[in-house]
Amino acid sequence: MNKSELIEAVAERAELSKAAVNKAIDALTEVITSVISAGNPVALIGFGTFKSVKRAARTGKNPKTGAALKIAAKSVPKFSAGAGLKAAVAGKKPVAKKAAAKKPAAKKPAAKKPAAKKPAAKKK
Repeated sequence: MNKSELIEAVAERAELSKAAVNKAIDALTEVITSVISAGNPVALIGFGTFKSVKRAARTGKNPKTGAALKIAAKSVPKFSAGAGLKAAVAGKKPVAKKAAAKKPAAKKPAAKKPAAKKPAAKKK
């Protein structure tokens, strides 16, 4: 699916104009690009996370001559798929979120026992 097909599909599903969807997709990609280029991740719960990772410097090989090359360290974009996307691609139903379990009623503190009386001091 290319961008124009994506715009058409989203416009149909969201019942919006193609121009509005095009603006939204352009804005989304611009925001994601600027945020991850600043070093911050963008997390879309259930879909995935976009982030920037640092790739260490390494030694490569020129495929033509076989000579060793130094490849500089750099930052590259990375996408990690979320649980919902992974389940959809695998053909499984997405994992349903568990409802927050109600906490049991707080126990009342036990009644305090009266302090033991000290024996009276003896007089001399």
